[in-house]
Amino acid sequence: MKLYKCIISDDEMFADTFKITESEDGFFYEVEGKNVTRNENFDDRLISANASAEEEQESNEGSQVSGCNIVLNHNLVSVPPYKKKDYYAYMNKYAKLVKAKLEKDHPERVTAFMEAATAAVKKIGSQITDYDFYQGESQTENGMLALLNYREDGITPYMLFVKEGLFEEKL
Repeated sequence: MKLYKCIISDDEMFADTFKITESEDGFFYEVEGKNVTRNENFDDRLISANASAEEEQESNEGSQVSGCNIVLNHNLVSVPPYKKKDYYAYMNKYAKLVKAKLEKDHPERVTAFMEAATAAVKKIGSQITDYDFYQGESQTENGMLALLNYREDGITPYMLFVKEGLFEEKL
């Protein structure tokens, strides 16, 4: 299995267990997920509760968590919606950080990245209200911003991740 991690924050963003395609412009990985509901059982032993032998053991039912399995599996954190102007400002900073990493490690990919960035960011900006925004678990200020949207069926979620902003880690 491969994990895809943010090159800025080192946060886990998604794994190759999902259907992954490249966006038409080559700027994003498009990762298809599913909406799921999970039971998150609570265990008294985790908080050092000391049940008496004479007391009847109570059952802890836990809670249910619903959402996109990509978000839940990789502990992505929802962030407030971006306005077009704020998204452009964020992507300007982020693209500079990714460009610097590419110049160091893969200089042959810098030109294609920068050319694709302009068109991709404008396209997202024109549809900004269609997306929900997520960061990695550490919520690093300049870390990757993942975008969640739904297919035409209104049911199937997919997420966009900047392709050059990721590295693969084999498990």
